[in-house]
Amino acid sequence: MKRNVVLAALLGTFLVLPATAFAGVVAQIDLSSQRMHVFVNGKSTYTWKVSTARRGYRTPTGTYKPYHLARRHYSSIYNNSPMPHSIFFKGGYAIHGSYETKHLGRPVSHGCIRLHPSNAARLFSLVQKYGNSNTTIRITH
Repeated sequence: MKRNVVLAALLGTFLVLPATAFAGVVAQIDLSSQRMHVFVNGKSTYTWKVSTARRGYRTPTGTYKPYHLARRHYSSIYNNSPMPHSIFFKGGYAIHGSYETKHLGRPVSHGCIRLHPSNAARLFSLVQKYGNSNTTIRITH
């Protein structure tokens, strides 16, 4: 009986640990609040305004790993628009800087996750430092 209580207590401890408690970077994007929370080694480090998909477009939800980083990228679909510090996580979807900073905090993109250019550079640097395999991008409603 005592063994079961100890086991249950240990199991409960593991179940309440935050998903961000690991060595690396977690970029958690909340579509409803248009905010990104960045955790580094499990510690909340940054909270930034973002812009995600406007009506008629979508930003995919789910959990991803970055597969490609591009310091200077230009959209091949949308008039060669600059996408500085792009972190691609699914198909053509990326987290990237945007010079349309007055729109941050509102859904206005074609599906990518836009950040202020300086914040995109910070996140890009963190992903480079910790590596794609130690970076998680989590997008929720």
